[in-house]
Amino acid sequence: MRAILFDRDALETRVPGCALPPCPTSSLRYGNMDAQLKDWKFAVERLWSAAVLDCREAMLLATEIARQSAEPALQQAAAQAVASLRDACAKGADQRKKAVAQRRVAAIRNALHALTGPQFGKRGSAERVLTAEEHHRRVLGLPLGRRLFGPEISQAYKQAAKKVHPDAGGSQHAFLEVCTARDALMEAL
Repeated sequence: MRAILFDRDALETRVPGCALPPCPTSSLRYGNMDAQLKDWKFAVERLWSAAVLDCREAMLLATEIARQSAEPALQQAAAQAVASLRDACAKGADQRKKAVAQRRVAAIRNALHALTGPQFGKRGSAERVLTAEEHHRRVLGLPLGRRLFGPEISQAYKQAAKKVHPDAGGSQHAFLEVCTARDALMEAL
């Protein structure tokens, strides 16, 4: 079985009307998966920006991605695209088959964008570890972002203690945690 490698410079000459500038590197022989994803994205963008989709080049690229990708979503999109691209490459393929192939290439393009695009917000970020003071405030149900006063801490302690006291059906461990939270916050004043 032979690995299919793409030469960016050769791809530049085969795809007329490409909007992307030529790339300084020449092949996809990388050990780093991020660099390989970026190269695949670059190759897909070149194919996508051409006036007419080169189905043969897209099929070779999709085959390579399906074989070498470690990302399941990308691998699935590429594997599904191979058959459609093969049908579109056949002589006498109608417009419907070519449109299906173009949609499959768009699915590969979207999967690559999702993997290489910037991640905003809380996606993929680990839960932040609370400091001791923040933990004590959470136990008593107090806000995190402002200064606390003694009466406010006492009132929050009384409300929390009523809920978790062993005589009221709570556990002794939870009650001791509420007590230590109050003591720690009162000492910090």
